[in-house]
Amino acid sequence: MNRIEEKFRQLKAKNKKAFIAFITAGFPDLSTTAKLVLALEKNGVDIIELGVPFSDPLADGPVIQDASAYSLKKGTNLPKILNLVKNLRKKTNLPIALMTYYNPVFHFGDRHFISKAVLAGVDGVIIPDLPPEEAKDFIHYANKAGLANICFVAPTSSTARIKAISKKAKGFIYYVSLTGVTGRRKNLSADLKTNLAKIKKLTSLPVCAGFGISNARQAREVSKISDGVIIGSAIVSKIKNNIGCSSLVQRVSSFAKSLNV
Repeated sequence: MNRIEEKFRQLKAKNKKAFIAFITAGFPDLSTTAKLVLALEKNGVDIIELGVPFSDPLADGPVIQDASAYSLKKGTNLPKILNLVKNLRKKTNLPIALMTYYNPVFHFGDRHFISKAVLAGVDGVIIPDLPPEEAKDFIHYANKAGLANICFVAPTSSTARIKAISKKAKGFIYYVSLTGVTGRRKNLSADLKTNLAKIKKLTSLPVCAGFGISNARQAREVSKISDGVIIGSAIVSKIKNNIGCSSLVQRVSSFAKSLNV
């Protein structure tokens, strides 16, 4: 059982929901990213989704796009991020999942990437542009190595597709709560409750919702009908607004604490 699975087991025993925080690795720099991971853990984050910056982040809105571009200009790359995780493992057992597009993985090679990721201490991976139909080899090697392949389900996913995805996913199901890219929304989708209930009937995996959730009220609403809440753009915005501030880590982690479900 890897750290993600163990975390959900622990939360279920306590009748609690997972708080999953997304941050872009290397934004504003890798040293700050490491400090943020540790501070977020102390402020109630259960799982870290660590974004690997990419030049064409098709699933991300302007906030995370800008953070990725900023990080890339600072020289952040996948080997440096894996080294970051390796160093973090000396200080924390907090579950860490990489959110990356397939191009960096492809250049590594599936087996090499998975081996390096597991060796560094990565627990799971989310790859928006690698659908399960095209991920047969990746899933095989990931399962063999104990790396959770976390899959997306969308509002437009059919019952048959949800079932198929559930058979191939590990860790948890990532429900994309709206049709669109990441970013703040004033209101949650009207069909959120219905769709989450449907998915939960079709899978034994935890189902967590992300995209568009940006404040404590929305997080509370989603936590009532899911197994976890994923918040990214709101946290990345907080980082952006505090770049250059000596108390960036404290301000961001305090903000995350205010969102905790």
